Parts: sequence; C-alpha cells; structure tokens
Amino acid sequence: MDPRSLTPALRALRLCLHLLMAGLLVLAAVRAHSAAGTVAAVVMGVVYAAGSYLPSVRGSQRAAAVWLGVLGLSWLVLLWLTPEALWLAFPLYFLQLHLLPTRWSLPVVALTAGAAILSYVGHGAPLNPGVFIGPLLGAAVAVATVLGYQALYRESERRRQLIEELITTRAELASAERHAGTLAERERLAREIHDTLAQGLSSIQLLLRAAERALPADSPAAGHIDRARQAAQDNLAEARRFVRALSPPDLEHGSLAAALERLCEPGSGGGAAAGAYGAGPRVRFSVSGTPAELPTPYEVALLRIAQSALANTVRHATASRAEITLSFMDASVTLDVVDDGAGFDPGAVRPSSDGGFGLPAMRVRAESLGGTFTVESAPGQGTAVAVSLPLPAGV
Repeated sequence: MDPRSLTPALRALRLCLHLLMAGLLVLAAVRAHSAAGTVAAVVMGVVYAAGSYLPSVRGSQRAAAVWLGVLGLSWLVLLWLTPEALWLAFPLYFLQLHLLPTRWSLPVVALTAGAAILSYVGHGAPLNPGVFIGPLLGAAVAVATVLGYQALYRESERRRQLIEELITTRAELASAERHAGTLAERERLAREIHDTLAQGLSSIQLLLRAAERALPADSPAAGHIDRARQAAQDNLAEARRFVRALSPPDLEHGSLAAALERLCEPGSGGGAAAGAYGAGPRVRFSVSGTPAELPTPYEVALLRIAQSALANTVRHATASRAEITLSFMDASVTLDVVDDGAGFDPGAVRPSSDGGFGLPAMRVRAESLGGTFTVESAPGQGTAVAVSLPLPAGV
C-alpha cells in the first residue's frame, strides 16, 4: 500500500508495528548472549527495513511473498540461536496476514506459531500450558484483528462506491432536469410568440390588406398602407423564424413525420425507452393523406404526445406491437398511437405524481390548440390514443 494513501489511523498502526519489531529485535540481540545471535538479529532488522521501504514489496504480491520468505528464514535462524526470538512471531503474524492472500496467510501463520512453540521447547524450557497458549493466542488475536479490519475496509469501500454512484446519479438527474426545463421554456416561448406576436402581426397584415383594397389606387395613403403591410409581413416572417429556432431538437432537422419515424426506430426515442424497461414492443409508423406543413406549436404538441404515449406503452402496457399513424385531412391533422398491450381503465387514471406527461397533460396539450384528445382502452384489450387538431386557415 502506498504510504501516501494511508489514513492517520493506519499510519499510526504501521508506526506501532515498526516500533514493536524494532523493540523485539533489540531485546533478542541483547539477550542472545552470543555474537551470532546479535548478528542474526541485525540481519533480520536489515531485511525488515529493506522490505518496509522497497516499492516493489508494497506493489507486487510476488515480491511481498519473497520478502516474507527471506524475513521468515532470518527469523528461524535467530529463533534457533535464542529463545527470545519467540516474541517476534507476533509482528510476523500481522505481516503475513496483511501481505499474503487469505488462503496462504492462515497456513503460514499456523506454521509460524508451530515453529515458535517447537523453538521454545527445543531450548529446554519446561512444558506447561503457557508454552502452547501464548503463540496460539497471539496468532488468534492477529487473525481476528486483520480479518476484522479487512471486512470493515471492504464495507467502507462499498459505501464509498455507493456514495460516488449516488453523487453521479444526482448530478445526472440535475443535468436532465435542467435540460428538460430548458426545452420546456423553449416550447413555452415558441407558443407565446406564435399565439401573441405572430397572430397579432398576421391580423395587422390582413387588416392593412383590407384597408388597401378599400382605398383608391391613386390615394396618397395607399403607399403608406402598402409599406406598413410589407413591414408587418417581414416581422411576421421574423417571428416565425424565432418560433422555428425555439422548436424541440427533434424537429430541427426535418418534418414532424421524420421526427415520428425516428421515434419508432430501435435505439431512438421509443427504442431508448424500451431499453430502460425491457425488450419493448415493435413500433411501426405510417402517414395517411397528403402531408402539409404545420405550425410549430402543432408539431411540438403532436411530437410530445406521441413520445408520452409511446413511453407509457413501453413502461406499462407490456405490448408486443405498437403503431403510430399521422393522418392529414382537409380540415384537421390526427395522431393515433395504438398498442396490443394489457390495457387499463381510463376512468381510473390519476395525474402523474412524478411530473411526467400523463394522460391529463396530453389532453391539455391538445385542447390548448383547440383539438380533441381521446383514449380507448380496457383491461386486456390494448390501448388507442387519438388526438385531432383543427388545421388553421391557409394550411
């Protein structure tokens, strides 16, 4: 583990382990009563210090295993020379449990405890329960401490990852809400410009045309009226350009029919919704009648209603097929969204609690343009959503 990534508590524990190892080595060297024992203690200290500072030992499990093997051999030599090396088994337990995989560390700890017991007996110490209990109890404490810490660390990592995922999800939701709010504001501004400024300029243009026809052709006022009518016409065209610029991105690069066709393609619109809720139905799109250019508010309303109806089909209907039909007639344009799903009771529908486009919202969209909105459905018999908008004069 990189020392820079350690928490203050872990740095303190690591320092305590270094101090414990150094103190026990000094004790073994002082009480060895032989030059060979002192040299063995120094050699073990050098090996331990080298492993503590070598980056390869911290970064490679194989290098850590080799270092532990060399450290263990130096400890066995010291253990053979002096029984005081027995106490070094305790810090060795922690090193073995920390650096080796669990399937290897537990047997190695058991062998280390056995070597400590045999060494104590081999140096002629009298047999008593403490000879066995001491090393085994130390090993048990080390195993419980390290495994408990590892379990807590894994739980902490899981919680950290969960918090990061929650933060990421919250940021994505906030971004989606901002995007949805931007689109909603663009649509509102487009409707306002179309319903107020554009309609007012259109009325002014019609009134000026009527006044122009009522005046004699050689009247001095006729020229002023013609220029005023031309100015109103130019401003009306500009207002319509504003409305088109504020239209949804789905309508920026094509007609309403093209946007609806893209909505039915796998992986786009309905396909994306299907990916969120399962396989989803096969969606087919068709156009009936002679397509006509519709005002932007009409296109926006029909597209949003189609998106909402198809999303409801994917989310709730468990349908295998769905069909969207856009029909152009002499005095109206009609959108039908039909599926073969589970159906429902339209009378039992309540407003959406999540602020989404439920049936009431679709109805409001249609009625705001003077249209009608109907839903035909019954449990087990699929659903048909139809919206009809009257075509404005001149379309």
